[in-house]
This record gives sequence, structure tokens and C-alpha cells, in this order.
Amino acid sequence: MASRDEAQHVVECDLCQQPVSFFCRRCGVNLCDPCVLIHLRVKSKNGHDIVDYTSKDDGDTCHCDSHPQNDFSAYCKTCETPICMLCVTIKHRTHEISELSDKIEELLKVIATENDRLQSFKHELERILEHTTKLLSSISSIYKLRKDEVTARGEEWHKQIEKIVKKLHQELDDMQKEHETVLQKQQKKFKDMIGKVDEMNGKTMKLQKSKNVTEMQSFVPVIQKQERLSEVSQYSFPKLYEYKIDEYLENKLKENGLSGRIISEIPTVTFVIDTRFPADENNNGLYDMAVTDDNKVWMGGESRELKLFDLQGHLHHTVSITFLGMYLCVYNKQVVYSDTSNKAMRMISDTDTVVTMFTTGDWKPYGVTSAASGDLLVCLRKDDQYKVVRYSSTGTVLQEIQYDSQCQPLYKKTNYIAENINGDIIVTDFKKKAVIAVDRLGIFRYSYSDVTGSTVTTDSVGHVVVTDYLRDKIHMLDRDGRFLRYITPEGGIDRPRGVCILGDGEMMVGECKTGIAKRIKYLKE
Repeated sequence: MASRDEAQHVVECDLCQQPVSFFCRRCGVNLCDPCVLIHLRVKSKNGHDIVDYTSKDDGDTCHCDSHPQNDFSAYCKTCETPICMLCVTIKHRTHEISELSDKIEELLKVIATENDRLQSFKHELERILEHTTKLLSSISSIYKLRKDEVTARGEEWHKQIEKIVKKLHQELDDMQKEHETVLQKQQKKFKDMIGKVDEMNGKTMKLQKSKNVTEMQSFVPVIQKQERLSEVSQYSFPKLYEYKIDEYLENKLKENGLSGRIISEIPTVTFVIDTRFPADENNNGLYDMAVTDDNKVWMGGESRELKLFDLQGHLHHTVSITFLGMYLCVYNKQVVYSDTSNKAMRMISDTDTVVTMFTTGDWKPYGVTSAASGDLLVCLRKDDQYKVVRYSSTGTVLQEIQYDSQCQPLYKKTNYIAENINGDIIVTDFKKKAVIAVDRLGIFRYSYSDVTGSTVTTDSVGHVVVTDYLRDKIHMLDRDGRFLRYITPEGGIDRPRGVCILGDGEMMVGECKTGIAKRIKYLKE
């Protein structure tokens, strides 16, 4: 068996199974030394071309199909085929003939161009393969996280349901006591009435044996005054089986999901701040804003400075920056902004100096937000490419989000960004006119369309708030991207852009063209 396996790796002569030494190119036959002469004696209309077996593939000369003894030496343009010199003088003498080398050069140019295209395509395939491999390697952790989230949500629901069930039990106990009291009174009343009926019956039986008219006359009004059954008020047992328990539980869960707060039908403007930012040629002045831990608001606009206001409109601080205040957030209690022109993320220190946190290479930074994990999420652009990158405070790239599960670009033009309480990363896309959300692992969650020139933020119960600059609207979505309603304050809103959530059910919204920031109460107590 061992010798047979070894023999399988030896190329044999096609005539005698001895180890091969030569090869006939015209016949495609493997030959050993003794069999070469035998093969040459065999007549062939194509002739024979014997070469060393090791060089059987070295030759690049092709033989004419019509005259196998001749090599191709010209090209017939009329028939679009290579030919030999004999073909030129016979079959193709009236056709348009060209040099074979010219055709070879032409074909090689086409092949080289297509090969370059394939090589470029290969790089794209390799990129997609790398992305797919990363997704594949993380898929178990993705679904484990989803299961953990489902488990946590289930435990939360169980707690809420237990609380609601306990409350329902108490309500039913109270109802039971009330019903028992009523029925006990009814029971006593009916017993008394039956006793009275028995008494009337006894008196009637006695009078039937009597001839005392006077007593009969006095008894008639007495028996006529006794209640008839139709006059008796009967208490029916409550139909508890009709109680819609499922509907009740569902409503209670929804109420708890809003933490006891509901959206005001007509949100009110509780304060107005004139930020006094200058305007550009399109009259755009106020761009972005970010709230601090002590409920003050940093605002940026069409100038190289940031302003810090309290909620009563007092200007507390002004700092100079290296770019327009278009994209900013509060990170570790410091205000951070994107320096798009210099491709850097900057921070304002306690001494009001601009500190470079890190640079973003060839990519320009735009929208920025701080994440619950202590990282920074930044929208980046390079040429026509867009992505979201999670950075550490020192600029280490922790995560890149650029493609969906089909390896297609998620974004066409990223603008502003926010993180929701469930870890969703929400980006506004100017070209798509949409809000695009992925989960914390970068997996697509939802897209909400029909918003233009938008800024986005989220509140403490997971509402997504999106300003609609061109349509003078503020959209409110739930945490799954479903539209809830428009937030339209008294007096309306003019070109809303920057937005941030304050405490106590309020938000601050900046009117880009007027430079006015409006403090709006949108949740009821």
C-alpha cells in the first residue's frame, strides 16, 4: 500500500507507465525515453513536437488549426482569428490582415486593464471580508448581550408586574369587603321579609277560619303595604370575569415606561436667551449646545468662541476657540469641540486654554458626544466616506462603525450624534434626510426619515429628540425610532438646530437664524 501511494505521486508514461521524461505538445502525450521513438513512428496530421516534460508549459507558440504543421503568424481582422502564412495565401487572401504582434499587444492591454480592475475589486473584497470576519468573531458576544438585555428587561417587567398584581390584589380585597357588606345587609333584609311573609301567611290562615269582619278590614291595608318582589332592590354579584386584566397591566407598564411623566399637549416656553452670536451670509448664527452637570449650557455659533449661560439667561463665561462652535459636547465636566479644519478634537481646560485631546488623521471630525462608557463618539468624514468612531480620551480608536450587515455604507453624510440610555448610537444624516440608529455594537437598529438639517439628543427615559431645521419642527421618537409627536411650543419655533435636555422635563432649543435659545417644558409632572 505504501508503494502504491508513493507511485501516485509519480507522473507516468502514457504508453508504458514508466516515469515520464518527455512530452508531445501536438498530441498531449507523456513519454518515457524508450517510447519517444515509438511515438514518432505514429503518423499524425498535426505532426509531433517532443520537448522535455519539465518544459512542456514553457512554450507560448500556437499552431494553426487548418495547417497544424505551421505556427500562427498573422491575424485576420475579417474573421477575427489568428492564422498562419499558408492561410494568408489561400483562405484569407481577400481579407483584412494585420500583424499578429499588434493583436497580441491590443489583447494584452485589455487584459491588463481588466486585471487592474479585478485587483482593485480584490482590495474591496478583502475589506469586506475583514469586516465580515470581525462581525463573525463578535456575533456570539452580540447575541449574548442581546440575551442579557432581554433577561434584564424581563426581570424589570416581572418586578413591575408583581407590584401591579399586588396592587390589584389590594383593590380586589377592598372590593370584596364592600360587596360582602352590601350582600350581608341584603341577606338580613330578605330574611326579615321572609319572616314577615310567613307572619302574614299565618294571620291569613287564621282569618280564613274566622268570621271577624272588623279584624279582616283592619288586616287588608296591612298586607297590602307589604313589599312586592318587583319593588325589592336586588344587588347583583359583580362580573369580575369581564375585568380586562391584560389591558390594565399593559397600560400600567406603559405608564411606568414613561417614569410617570407624559408629554404636554402644548409645551411652554419658560425662558428665552439671546445668545448674540453673529450671523453668516445665510443668517445662520447659533449652531450647537451642551448642558453641564450643574445645569448650565455651553453654546456655540458663527464665531470662534463658546458661551456659557445659566437657565435664567445670565452669561457666565466666554472662551476663545480655534474653529466655529458647530459641534460640541460636555465630556468629564469639560466642554469639547470638533476642530474640523485642523482635524482635531479640542478641550477647554480649567484655565480656559484650548487643549488638543487628539487628532483624527485624514478624517475630518463633525458631530461629537460623550458616551456612558466614558468614551467619545465622533462623526468623521473623508472625501465621500463617512463613519462613527469611538475614541478613548487619549485618542485610541476603540470602535469603528461604517457598514451594515450587507457591507453597504450606513451613512451618506453624517452630521450630529447622540447616545441613548439603551446604548444606541444615533446619527443624523444630511443627505439621507434621516436619523440612523445602531446598537452599541454597531448593528443597524432603525432609520427614521423625513428630517432635514437635523441635530439629535435623548432624554432620561429614552425619547429621541430631533430638530428639523428646514421645516421648523422638533420630532420626538420613542427608543425604537417610532414617531410619538411634534414638540411645538407656544409661539412656534424658528429654524431649530441645537438642542439639549435639561432637568425637570425641559429642553433647550436654539433657533439658528435668530440666535435665540428657548427653554421649553415638554413633560408634565
